[in-house]
Order: sequence, then C-alpha cells, then structure tokens
Amino acid sequence: MVTEINGFQIDKYNQHKLDEKSQGICPLCSHTRKPKNQKAKCASYDWDRGIGTCHNCNTSFQLHTYKRKGKAEKVYEKPKPFKEDSQYTISDAVVEWFKGRGISKSTLVDLKVTEGKEWMPQTQKEENAIHFNYFMGGQLTNIKYRDGRKNFKLVKGAEKVFYNIDSIVGYSYCVIVEGEMDALALHEAGITNVISVPNGATLGQNNLDYLDNCIDYFDDKDKIILAVDTDDAGLALQNEMIRRLGSEVCYISTFEDCKDANEYLIKHGKEELSKRITGAKPVPMENVTTFRDIEDEVTDFVRNGFTPGYQIGLENFDDIFSTYTGQFITVTGIPSSGKSDFVDQMVVGYNQKYGWKTAYASPENVPTFLHAHKLMRKHWQGMPSKEDIDTEKWNHIADHCNDNYFHIDMERYSLEAVLKKGAELVKRKGIKCLVIDPFNKVRDINAESDDVNRYTMDYLTKIEIFAKKYDVLVFVVAHPTKMYKNQKTGEIDEPTMYSIKGGGEWYDASYHGLLVHRNYDLNTVKVKVLKCKFQNLGTNGAECHFTWERNSGCYIPHTPAEDQAMPWE
Repeated sequence: MVTEINGFQIDKYNQHKLDEKSQGICPLCSHTRKPKNQKAKCASYDWDRGIGTCHNCNTSFQLHTYKRKGKAEKVYEKPKPFKEDSQYTISDAVVEWFKGRGISKSTLVDLKVTEGKEWMPQTQKEENAIHFNYFMGGQLTNIKYRDGRKNFKLVKGAEKVFYNIDSIVGYSYCVIVEGEMDALALHEAGITNVISVPNGATLGQNNLDYLDNCIDYFDDKDKIILAVDTDDAGLALQNEMIRRLGSEVCYISTFEDCKDANEYLIKHGKEELSKRITGAKPVPMENVTTFRDIEDEVTDFVRNGFTPGYQIGLENFDDIFSTYTGQFITVTGIPSSGKSDFVDQMVVGYNQKYGWKTAYASPENVPTFLHAHKLMRKHWQGMPSKEDIDTEKWNHIADHCNDNYFHIDMERYSLEAVLKKGAELVKRKGIKCLVIDPFNKVRDINAESDDVNRYTMDYLTKIEIFAKKYDVLVFVVAHPTKMYKNQKTGEIDEPTMYSIKGGGEWYDASYHGLLVHRNYDLNTVKVKVLKCKFQNLGTNGAECHFTWERNSGCYIPHTPAEDQAMPWE
C-alpha cells in the first residue's frame, strides 16, 4: 500500500530513511501505550518534508500539527469514518437548493459536500443536515453540520482547521473567505484554491485557533487574498489575519453592494466574481498614510471621540489607568515589591476580559512550573490541592493556561531573540501581550553604543517598533538602581522612572509607567501611575491600593484606613 503525504509517496514503512533525521514520540500511538513507554522516542521525523514514521505502529503521518518536538500534542476527536459508498450521497432536493444559491452539483462533489441525519443541539432532535466535510492531509478532520433552520455545529472535540485546506497546497497564493458557502461560490467561479474559516467571524473573538493548526500551509504563499464579509465582525477578522499573516503578503477583495462572495455570485455571476478576486488590492503600504487611508478613523473620532482603552477588570485600577495595544508599559518598584506578580494580574485580567494571549520572557521567573502555578492560581481563585488534580476544573484551567500563556525558554536571553520569538508567537498563537521581566536580563547584544542613555533609547525603540508592527501590548519590568532611605521614617522612598538606569530615557520613551509598592506590615500594595502618555487613558500621579490574597495570588481592591468614612459620616 502506498500513501501520499505532502506530495511524497510513502510506503508502509520508512521509505525515506527517516531514522537519519530527528527522533521523537509518535502523535498517533504514544499516548495509547503504557505510561512507562509514552515518552519513548519511537518515531523518526523529517521536518523539511513534513513527514514522520513510527517504528512502533508502522504508520506514516504529517508533522504540521505536531510541531512541539518531544512533547505530546493535544489529542483530538475524530469524526465518523467517511464511507466510500456514500461519499457523494446528496438528495435532489438539496442539490436544487444549492442550485438556487448558484452552486452546481459538480462543485458539491469536488468539495465533498454530503447529506445525512445528525442530532442538533439547537432543536434537541435529529435533523436532516448538510455535511461540510473538513479534510486535512487527506484525512477527515472535522465536519460542520447545517440543518434547514440554519443551525450549525462542528464535531465536539475535533481539531479546528480551515475548510478545503488541502486545496491550497502547491499554489503560491490562496483565498480566505468567511464561510463554506463562499468557498463553494469561488470554486464555482473557477477559483479552486480557496479556504474558509470554520466558525465565521465574531466581533471580539478572533483567537483563530484554526490558524494555529494550519499555519504551515501558508509558509510558501506569496499572496493571500482576504475576501471576508464586509460587516464589523468580518473587518475585525480581516485585521487579525493581516496581523498574523503579515501585511506584505495580504490582499483585500471586496464585494461592492454585496455582503459576501455567495451573494455576489447570485447577483453578478461567475465571471464577475472571479474578477473581484483577481482584482484584489494589496494592503496599504506601511509608513505612508493619506487622509483617505484613515478617513474612517477620522470620521469615527469626530462622531464618538476617543476609543476607550483596555482595562483589567479591577475597578479602582481601571478608574485611573487603561491602555491600547501597540504600546509598552514600564513597571518598576523596589525588589520584592510584587512587580512581576501585578503584571501577571494585569495579563490575567486582559485574558479574562478580551481573550488575550501572553508570551513571557522572564529569566528570573524560574522554575517555569512555579510561574505557571501562579497563573493557574489566579484563574482558580485559590490554591488547588492534590485532590483537585485531574478533576474537571483542573483540566479546564490547565487547558486554558496551556492555550493562553507561553513561556519563552532560552539558555541566553537577548532582546533580538525574544522579539523574534514574539513575532513567531503572534503568527502561530495570536499573542496580544509580551512580558520582558526584567529588562536587564534580556540584553540588546547588538547595541551599537556603550553610552547608557543611547543604549536605553535604542532598546526601548526596538520594543516600540515591535509593539506597533504586531499590535501587541509589551510590559517591561525594570528594577531601580537608585534607592534612597527616608531620613524621617527610615523607610525606602518610592522609586520613580528616573530611578531606573538611564532614567530620563525611560520616562521619555515609555508610553506608560507604573509603580508597584508593597507595605509588608499591612499586607497592602499600592499601584501608582508614574506616566500616562494619553490623557484619555489615565491620570498621572493617581494611585490605587490592594490587599494581596495569598492563596489565589489575586489583588483585592482596598481603601486605605485614612480615607475610609467614619461611621457617623
């Protein structure tokens, strides 16, 4: 038996001498073996060709979804086997319905659209449904079911991938649309290298886990045409795709008076639809802006004023500070004041409110499992016990932390390497935050000046460029080098941004500056806004107070005693 994977003919076993390449676990069988054998390196990997062979189960497989070498990947559910004898089973009534949408039976056959009974949760009964079958690497990976009432569902627990993803292999360009019907419409118009997102576009929900699973398919693409819906959710999806895939390869196709590709096909026909795609315009070039490029933003500002900044969900802090992405925040404080921990609190807050993912470059936050434990506690709202391990709550939070927090692990940290890995994590995982903690342990090894001030400005400029390019919020934790004891109280004075080595440059370059200052006697923490670049986002000099909950590591808003109202007031 001969199998084709990634364009290579694979015999039953090890045709390409894969034992000469790297070794690792098998994504197909390792998790099913006895515990002592689950980490055994039973498979040979060829990363250049994207194929692997297992010496235990004698199976060849693709590597594109198993990029974490030496680590077991998430095991997905598989849809029911695709029966060859009913491969193209679809009733005349359904064919006629598609015909009314401009879609022929031959297109349905090409894209393996089928029909059958399926239980739908929306109606709580079995319905006759259209099956949009998702294949990846020639294997049935997921199915989207659509009933006559336009209810949808995907296979629970199955891997999310692009619809028709195999169609773009071997092409230098591809088209991305927002729904299966749009993919069928473009196929009908002769554009076969078209894929669709699996779950449409939802405003505020653009984590794009399906892009994570299929990212390798885009490595050889010189042109990626985005032809999504023209509503707000579609535009948000479009912007996130551009951010993840890169503006230099992305082109935009619009549908004039129509919402999407299928509507355009019905109204204007195949030829005109094809012209809309071939006439796609490149994303406007960087570093050059005209009024028309930003007219929508100008109009929105005139109508509505400033866009509210992002908040973390702690009312007293949100009252004095918020931020936009594409900026960076400098966080300082004396040693052991809780700087890193409060940054964790902010990151968790952004994750819970907006679904943001975060990458950490934290040389001092070791061992990594303890940092992961801190983040888990904040989501847990307490301290998990031994009895909690493998419970439903444990697995839910563990999966959430696994999918949303990424720890950059390097033998020697450098700013260049961290920013490069950050860019990769934007593309592959969709991170929106990057934490550098502390900055002096993530050195700029390519710095061209020994002058402290020049070095600092160059360092922060590189961070600013990264933040703007990838629309990421960057946290830079910086220890003060100057600390002075108050002559009256004997306590160490609160540091400022000028207390950091190269202080003047820190204040000038940073978008925002925060001080975290802990009072160990009272078990309270003060957070003070040292700088807020934009008046609409915060108040310079404003402060708020918290108690720190030891078990959860969470910050609880607190009103200092001197500010509390007396009972008779």
